[in-house]
Formats: sequence, structure tokens, C-alpha cells
Amino acid sequence: MSGAIFLSASVPDPQRAPEFATTSDSVAIAAAVSALVFVALGRRKIIWGGHPAITPMISFAAKDLNIKYNEWVTLYQSNYFKEEFPEDNSKFDNVVYTSNVGGDLKDSLVEMRTKMFSDNVFQAGVFIGGMAGIIEEQKLLKSLQPNVKIIPVLSTGGAALQVGADEGIDAEELRDDMDYVRLLHHQLEIPLDEKRYASPAEQPEDLELRRWNVGDH
Repeated sequence: MSGAIFLSASVPDPQRAPEFATTSDSVAIAAAVSALVFVALGRRKIIWGGHPAITPMISFAAKDLNIKYNEWVTLYQSNYFKEEFPEDNSKFDNVVYTSNVGGDLKDSLVEMRTKMFSDNVFQAGVFIGGMAGIIEEQKLLKSLQPNVKIIPVLSTGGAALQVGADEGIDAEELRDDMDYVRLLHHQLEIPLDEKRYASPAEQPEDLELRRWNVGDH
């Protein structure tokens, strides 16, 4: 299996983060997350810090793909938020819980993110919409995995714009292309003809063996 994809996404809250909410597009954020699920699941593992609004979105988008959801996605969540965990957590055996560090939000998030980025090797990080936490995740991911490809979906606005600025990324397709399936196939270098597998164990290591041949159709 190729390296995993880290997803960092949220819809900015106008009350908590008006500076990010004013530039964000909630419809585009939802569309980009759904496109990532469609492009990657069954081909690459998706890992994220389970944001309450994003987790149900991903499980819904994945339900018709005929893959073993538990084996292709992993959520990391801090026990700091134990009382706020979404119902979806209880449905799947794919959640890694990290410590509530002294009842401190900042320290607990650092603990969760550090474990997430230490446990897994990522080929790319995809940043969609979001608030300050997305910027913090980008900085920590780059410090622990400096060769990871950073993909800020600039058209979704929010903190993804700051991630792009920090990385010096202002590609036209990331700004203007809202065909997110096409965009993410290109940015993640996942061929259009790559097969989808029910579980990672079924996926050949050799990329060429994963591609559809004429006789397969």
C-alpha cells in the first residue's frame, strides 16, 4: 500500500473564528471532503483527527464504495473531548484515543497530533477549509515528516489559505478548479484507472498491478 493521506478539514465557526469563516465556503468544503473519500478510499488509507463535523461526512461518503471502512480509515481523538465524541465513533473499530493531558486543551491536542504523525507515514496532507487548528497540524506534520506533500485546497477558503501562504503554494488549480475529484486525482497522483480494493491486505504493492487492463472491463 502507498503512504497514507492525512486529512485536515473543518467548517469554520463564525463565532469562534470569524477571520477564517469570512473566506470559507461550506459547500466547497463538503464537496472537497467527499471528493477525497471517493478518490482515495480503497486505494490509500485516510487518517485524521476526528473533527465532529467531518467524521459523519466521511462515513456517509464511504458507505457506497464497497470497501471495509474500518481498514481504510483511522481516526485519532483526544479524550479531552470524551463527552463530545460523535455517534459514528461507536460504530467502527477504527478510533485511536489519546490522553487528556492535565485537562488542558492545547496540550491534549499536541499529544494527539504528535501520536498521529508518529504512528503513520504520510504521502500527503490535504487541507480543506478550517480554522487555526489546521495551521497547527500543518506545522507539526512538516516538522515530523518534512518530505510530505502539502495540498491546501485554496478554493475552500478558511485556514487552507494560510497553509498555502506558509508553504508558498498558489497553484491555479488549487485556487480555481472546483472539480475536486479531478483535482485530487492529480494532486495525489492517484491514476484514474487504479482499482479500488475492499481492504489494504488485498492491494498489490506494485502500482502497475493495481491498474485496470482492457480485459478487466
